[in-house]
Amino acid sequence: MNDVKVLIIDDDFHVAALHVGYVNAVPGFTALPPVHDLRAVAAAVEEHAPDLMLVDVYFPQGSGLDVLRAVDVDAFVLSAASERATVAAAFRRGALAYLLKPFEPEVLMGRLRAYARYRRQLDAPGSLTQASIDRARRAMTGADDAAVTSAASATESAVAAAVAEGGEVTVMEVARAVGISRATAQRYLSQLVQRGTLRLELRYGTRGRPEHCYAVRG
Repeated sequence: MNDVKVLIIDDDFHVAALHVGYVNAVPGFTALPPVHDLRAVAAAVEEHAPDLMLVDVYFPQGSGLDVLRAVDVDAFVLSAASERATVAAAFRRGALAYLLKPFEPEVLMGRLRAYARYRRQLDAPGSLTQASIDRARRAMTGADDAAVTSAASATESAVAAAVAEGGEVTVMEVARAVGISRATAQRYLSQLVQRGTLRLELRYGTRGRPEHCYAVRG
């Protein structure tokens, strides 16, 4: 089986480059040159014939969801857009997965491995049976959940440990200690506050606005 060719469509050059690295880290997958403008998608698809697209939603030229309707290629949507209408529209237009940014690399890599199993089920020789169709759907929707959950749990544990060790820490202090982005640290800290594991406080300095700090709830 040839490598799965993946076209990344994202107007953020830095994010697209990160996703190229994630894709190329999964055996059996190859990232094509990313596209940063919706107007260039059709030409890139014609030139490279991708098997899978990773599409953002927000572009200066319009919505990335329009690509799902215009191009007959499997697609994941990778976006910070969390509105119910946007997510529902993505699935109506055929998205196989919807990942909310920011996410850990293993989340995308797990979905790619699931997609490979999905493709193997559908590409098997002979006619498909109902059982094989169901296996293909399960491979895409359920596979690698354990790996994704494990990766998320490990990161959350590292965030909680950084707070416990630091006493009262800011988001950036946690991000540096764990080696994750500020946005990812903020997401895990907020979850831990909501569950009652951590408490959120304000640290007042000698100048400027107060900082949000996190500490273990006593």
